[in-house]
Amino acid sequence: MRFPAINGTGLIVAGLVATLAALLFPLWSYADRSGTGLDRLNAETVPTDFGPLSALDRDFIAKVRLAGLWELPAGQQAEERGTTKAVRTAGRHLVEGHTFLDARVREVATRLGLELPSQPDSRQRRWLTELSRARGETYDEKFANILRRAHGKVFSVVAEVRANTRNSLVRALADDANTTVLDHITVLEETGLVDFEGLARDAATTGPPPLTRSPAPPGPTTSPAPAAPVTPSSPAFPLPPAASRPNPDAPDGPDGPDPRAQAERYPPVTPRPHGE
Repeated sequence: MRFPAINGTGLIVAGLVATLAALLFPLWSYADRSGTGLDRLNAETVPTDFGPLSALDRDFIAKVRLAGLWELPAGQQAEERGTTKAVRTAGRHLVEGHTFLDARVREVATRLGLELPSQPDSRQRRWLTELSRARGETYDEKFANILRRAHGKVFSVVAEVRANTRNSLVRALADDANTTVLDHITVLEETGLVDFEGLARDAATTGPPPLTRSPAPPGPTTSPAPAAPVTPSSPAFPLPPAASRPNPDAPDGPDGPDPRAQAERYPPVTPRPHGE
């Protein structure tokens, strides 16, 4: 079979046509599609008396609750099992901070009509189980690094929400969370056990955490119950009663009084880190 000859001009014309089609197709297909970032924002945002409430806002509220459901019992455990004063101190900060935040997030959820998680997710339960199986210096290292890694991921979510939310209640909660999470990051690093090289590698190889979809748009709900911690394979770690703010005058435990604890106080709205 003989094919008709194609001269150089024909090849050039054909190439130009193909290139033009390649350029126009994405424009055509995009114009024919819905689901741009703004469309999605509008579709997933609901009005409230305190400003628009986005999907990211609802995800953040759920994450604050989830953090308390496992970090608070982890802090109680560290107060009992930590082999150094720095680890026990970090545990106490977690208990105080998440007692405060759990009360705040339940208040915000009630005013916005949102449901909240009632138990940690599967990954958080695995972390609690891993901590419960550890002893001695191994426990100290696992506690410092598991909790520091988790707080680092939450910190970036808090920053994004605080920068972009249009809801005044969410904005105030983000302020409280920012202060608390930064305090926890600081005391965990002060244990001297945090593997910063490992944190950097983890950040370089993993993407952002997935959204934790809040199950319902605003609507009348009852006040969520206080956090009920999971009890993995070890003694129970019950929650203390919800408090409006941490108690700066709490005793310092078996290592004696902290000389600076009496000189510092938490402000009335957000918990402030107290020096050790």
